[in-house]
Parts: sequence; structure tokens; C-alpha cells
Amino acid sequence: MMMFSHLRPSLPHLLSLRLMGTAAARTVAARQSDLLSATLAFEDPSAFRVKSWGELLRALGIFRLCSFPVLVNNCGKLMSIARTLLGRRGFSLLLRPTVYAQFVAGENEREISQSMEKMSLLGLRPMLAVPIEEDLGESTGEKRYDDNMEAMLECVRMSHSNAWSKDPMMQLKITALLSPELCVKLTTIIAQQPYDLNLLVKAMDGEPISFPGLDENEVAHLLCGLQRLNKIAEASVNKVRVLVDAEYTYMNPALSLVTMAMMKKFNKDGAWIWNTYQCYLKESRSLLLEALRLSKSEGFCLGVKLVRGAYMDKERKLAEKEGRLDPIHWCWEDTNDSYNGSLDVMLEVISQKPECYRIIIATHNEESVRKAAKRMEELGIDKDGGSVCFGQLLGMCDHVSLTLAKEGYAVYKSVPYGSVDDTLPYLVRRAQENRTVLQGIRKERDLLRQELSRRLRRSLGGGT
Repeated sequence: MMMFSHLRPSLPHLLSLRLMGTAAARTVAARQSDLLSATLAFEDPSAFRVKSWGELLRALGIFRLCSFPVLVNNCGKLMSIARTLLGRRGFSLLLRPTVYAQFVAGENEREISQSMEKMSLLGLRPMLAVPIEEDLGESTGEKRYDDNMEAMLECVRMSHSNAWSKDPMMQLKITALLSPELCVKLTTIIAQQPYDLNLLVKAMDGEPISFPGLDENEVAHLLCGLQRLNKIAEASVNKVRVLVDAEYTYMNPALSLVTMAMMKKFNKDGAWIWNTYQCYLKESRSLLLEALRLSKSEGFCLGVKLVRGAYMDKERKLAEKEGRLDPIHWCWEDTNDSYNGSLDVMLEVISQKPECYRIIIATHNEESVRKAAKRMEELGIDKDGGSVCFGQLLGMCDHVSLTLAKEGYAVYKSVPYGSVDDTLPYLVRRAQENRTVLQGIRKERDLLRQELSRRLRRSLGGGT
């Protein structure tokens, strides 16, 4: 060691150089941060100038109704009563120009295309979502699962064949293709014994597999479900990125296992299959780190949809009922720390190997969006380089989405589509699961009001 000592600068000299470099870097970072804070303040009502009078008034009315907890908590019952009183046709006439028009793209390809073309003009990209999912007790048999697969294959076709945006995405619920009961049983089994991803990959190719703990019928159903997923992945690879949604903790390990098998098979040269990580769960960071480790050891690319989570009330009630520890973080601040920490982990690995890792920062939280933009700047990650994008729900948080798009970031809107009857259960669930978001839209409502006031003054000759 002594023979190399003359080649090293003295420690005080090295420290002074490092401090000078750090100070300069901090000054540059501070200036960039100030610029980002100014551009991503999300305080500008002009983001809504692209909306028509009707769209402004509709959004204001619906957001006002969403601010009443009693309406949000009972929206399913209220809609059921309205449907009984008005009949199917009358109920559809009431819902179509209001709630449906706010949160759903349309029923057929022509209506969806009109919505998507308008979104594209605003610099936003669609992430189509077939509003199909099941929970325990709702299983409907192989024929229904096959029909769901056909609906998802149609979603792949629409996402790819229409020139709505580059790098199209779609969402997928595994419980639309595989029974929730089987997913729960698989979760119990793999908690006791790990399962080889290679066997699931073989099963996707049609090879028979044995799965200890499952009976003959359950193995047959699992094989059918894996082959349905395989067909969707084969249709989408190199065309459309498929984002697999997370669901409830009592089935998520099985969903992740299946998703990882899909990644192992289809994500060799890029992230075409993605998994979702719910940061309101105490175990979310360890699950993400395990996914990163697995992607490295198994040699596949990892796509991550990062969300806070949407099943909080049900998860807590179920844990209490079963005498388990609450899987959700104790407070909102802990969930924020979890989200922002996981975001840092992903941005760091993306900055090192952008070709192997991708993330959609799926959040309505302005602070997380600003943190992400600032960290991207610090790490030199391109705003629209393909590795990082942002996502919000259709009909909500437009002041964030439109501002990000204006600043050159890739922004997707989660876009459900289908008939009023098909999308109603989806809308009710989303309203109840996202009640904290719905009740926190006061700022968006205020910005909409400001834009409405500006137009009224302008129409009355009172300036711009």
C-alpha cells in the first residue's frame, strides 16, 4: 500500500476539491429545482382552457358530488335504486352524459377513437383498460374467462392499430382470466414452498405440469388460465405494453408469480409485461427489491407500475376479522415515504440500465410527481426517453396530466371503456377505492372554477 501513496492527492486536498465540486453541483441542482418548482407548480388554471364549456361544467358538478362522503360510500346502492326507478334505458340516459362521459372513453371503437384522438392532441397517451375483474364468489366459468380473453385481445388490437400514441399501453386483471379462488389457494401453497418459474413458462407453452396442493380440476383451470395469458402476451409483445394490475393481498403473491413467469418468457429484449406495486402495503419495498433481484438472476427486463393502492378499507377490515396484522401502513405519511422511496430505487436502476427497467409513476400526488421530475433531472433521465412515464385516471387530475405533458413528459391516462352496464361495477369500485383521492380534488375543482370565471368575464367583455 505504501508504494502507491505518492500517487494519491493528500486527504485535505481531496476533500477541498470534493467540497468545491459538491457546492457547484448543489448550486446547479438548486437552480434546476427552482425552475422545476415553477413549471410543475400545478397552480395554473390555463391547463383547462382546452376543455369545452360542457366539459368544465360537468367536471365541476361531478367533483362537487364526489366531495360528499355519504354519496361516495353509498354510490353502488344509489345507482342500483336509480336503475330500478328509471329502468335500464332511463338510467343509461342519465349516466351517459354525466359520470360515464367523465370517466369512460366510450362503448364502441368509433367513440373510443374520438376520445383518444382528442387526448392525443393534448399530448396525453391512452392506457386502455377493459373493466373486467372478479373477486371471491364471483367466478363465472371457463366460457366467461375465454370471452374475457377475447375482449383483451381486442384491446391489444385497438391499442396497436390506432395511431393514438407511440409506445401504447393497456391494463390487465389476471382475475378476469383465472379464478380468484384458485389465486388465493396458490398464494397459500407458494407461501409454504417456492415454485419454479420455468415450470409455469412451460405450462404457457401447453406442456402439462403438476402443482402440488392442487386437485386435477384446479390444475386444468390453471393451465387454461396460463394459456389465455400466453395468447394475450404473444399478441402484444413488440406492440403494446401490458400492465398487470395488483389486487388484494390474499391473492397478490399468486398474481405476481404468474406475472413474473410471463416476464421471464416475454421480457427478454424489453419490458412488455409489467407488474404493479402497491406502496400502501408495509411489504411493498421488499417485494420491489425481490422483483429487481429476480429480474437480474433470471435475465429478464422489469416493468413497474408504482401506485399507492386502492383496496385499503377492505384490506383493513379483512385483517381485523381474521386476527392478522394490518398489512397497510399506519399513516398517510408512511405510505408517502414508501412510495417516494420505491420511486428512488427504480429511478436509480433506470439511470444505470434504462434498456432493462421501466416505470410508470401512477399517482395523483403532486409532491411525488415533483420529486420524480427533480430526481430525473439529477440522474440525467430523459423526460420522454421511454424508461419513465407518468399516469393518472381519465377524468381526474387533469391539471397535473396536462402540465406534465406541456413540459414534455410522457403522460398516460388510464382509460376504461365499454357499455354503461359493463363499466358501472368498475366505476363504483373505483369511486369507493379512491375515496381519499375523490375527496381531495378540491384544488382541481378550484382551478376549474377559476377557468370558468375567466370565460364568463371574457364573454361579458371583462378582459381575458
